[in-house]
Amino acid sequence: MTTVLVVDDVAVLAEQYAYDLKRVGGYEALAAGGGREALDILEREAVDCVILDLEMPGMDGFEVLRALERRALRVPVIVYTGTGNYDRCIQAIRLGAQGFIDKAEPMERVVREVEGVLERERLAAQVAALRRDLGTEAPLVGASPAMAKLTERMARVAPVPSPVLIVGESGSGKELVAREVHRRSGAARGPFLAINSAALPAELVESELFGHERGAFTGAVTARKGAFEAAAGGTLFLDEVGDLPPAAQAKLLRVLEQRQVTRLGGNRTIAVDARVLAATNRELEKEVAAGRFREDLFYRLNVHVLQVPPLRERISDVPALVEHLLATTCARFGMRPKTLEPAALECLMAYDWRHNNVRELRNVIERMIIATDREVLSMEDVPQEIRDHAPGPQRTTYQAPRTLQELKAEAERQIIVAALERHDWHITRTAQALGLADHASLLKIMRRFGISRE
Repeated sequence: MTTVLVVDDVAVLAEQYAYDLKRVGGYEALAAGGGREALDILEREAVDCVILDLEMPGMDGFEVLRALERRALRVPVIVYTGTGNYDRCIQAIRLGAQGFIDKAEPMERVVREVEGVLERERLAAQVAALRRDLGTEAPLVGASPAMAKLTERMARVAPVPSPVLIVGESGSGKELVAREVHRRSGAARGPFLAINSAALPAELVESELFGHERGAFTGAVTARKGAFEAAAGGTLFLDEVGDLPPAAQAKLLRVLEQRQVTRLGGNRTIAVDARVLAATNRELEKEVAAGRFREDLFYRLNVHVLQVPPLRERISDVPALVEHLLATTCARFGMRPKTLEPAALECLMAYDWRHNNVRELRNVIERMIIATDREVLSMEDVPQEIRDHAPGPQRTTYQAPRTLQELKAEAERQIIVAALERHDWHITRTAQALGLADHASLLKIMRRFGISRE
């Protein structure tokens, strides 16, 4: 729930304003009778927005704004005045306030102003996150059968508010899948917050997820909302959920079942409405059997499962991924666009990308771009460890594919043949494994590529 603090030296007015904000806006509203009391509350409570009177004895609104800056208390402030002196409001804006209103404004107008400020805060956070991620990940590129099957599955689970478990190898794109599910969901207008469970120190996991009150532990000098509250109305993505310690697993299960959190060091329950997407590269069934992961939490997360295929199972997507990575990496470095010779692309397609999947491919492309000033990358620009794993010349009765389209077709042909061999050339089972509509679809593809058991 959004918490708003009203700061006014007229206690009756502050209390009435807080009451009206709760009645009209549905906020949790607090009141402070002066600047120093407001600063104490801000260090004790997790406040989303402050409505601040400028004309107060002792510490006035301007000094409160300066104190917020000194103490690095980053909370949006709307100043209000009953004098009609808007020049002073402009001065407050220069000190960091994000809006101003008149005390005579109807409460509906005040609520709209609060919502506008909070929306700008959310958008600024999303833009900052997008800038951090710009060019560092490839989007969900590819039209291989494995990717088509994943896309269809995502479309089915995205509108459903239940938890989703995303499984796949490291670097295969689990967070990208989570972002796409969020984009297609009813929570798309809300925030998307990603937490890497494996990167959190064990002693801070519960604080990061569920928040803490002031004094909950050494160093907790102010109250802080956790990830569940910060992701309100949106999506919380818990990456590497299998690495959560047992105590955090127990609390996570309780939050998923009750839709409420209790901050560390507190006893107040807070309703939360963030949708949870979890990801892991571990086999959670084995973790459960080994006693490292709670069985009840596993079944709570395992409502819907999205299996992200490793890159080696969708080699036909490599040309499109390479094309995208070349364009975005060159743009990120401010360089002229570069292209790849067919022989170099063939070498990349021959590699199995077992170490880190798409992330490994992205790193290789970046190394190749930096290694030369030429606009066309050749085989000699491919890292030696990739070339060492490329197959040698083969005696074949057909011309090796050279164009991009031929490379894609050959990769698709190899995927079909490998799938048929895995299923002992059983057409129906192979079609199901590839996510095709029926066996007739597979037979049509086999005829197009001239594939037969002989």
